[in-house]
Amino acid sequence: MPSAEAVFRHHLEAFGTGDVDEILNDYTEDTVVIYDDRVARGLVEIREFFEHWLEALLPPGCRFDLEHLQATEDLVFITWTAESEKLVFELGTDTFLIRDGKILRQTVAAKIRRK
Repeated sequence: MPSAEAVFRHHLEAFGTGDVDEILNDYTEDTVVIYDDRVARGLVEIREFFEHWLEALLPPGCRFDLEHLQATEDLVFITWTAESEKLVFELGTDTFLIRDGKILRQTVAAKIRRK
């Protein structure tokens, strides 16, 4: 079974290339993702969540800097900054609960400003 950090690294690589199908390989029908006022449950809603991020917020090829990563047996916490053509992500943070090689819970928070 891959470590929590290995699952996260796969997720990050798939996100960076914009491959939503590959991103979804890290999730299950029981996964819950929370961002701002949205809650995505299951693979259909999580697909919509990532399609929105990759189309409207951080398309592939944007600058994304992983500032800090802290991993335990089943938990990964990251902070990051990023920049797209229209937006600056001054600070972002995600927390991932990962068990049996799958992301079961994820929270996302970001301070975003328009250019």
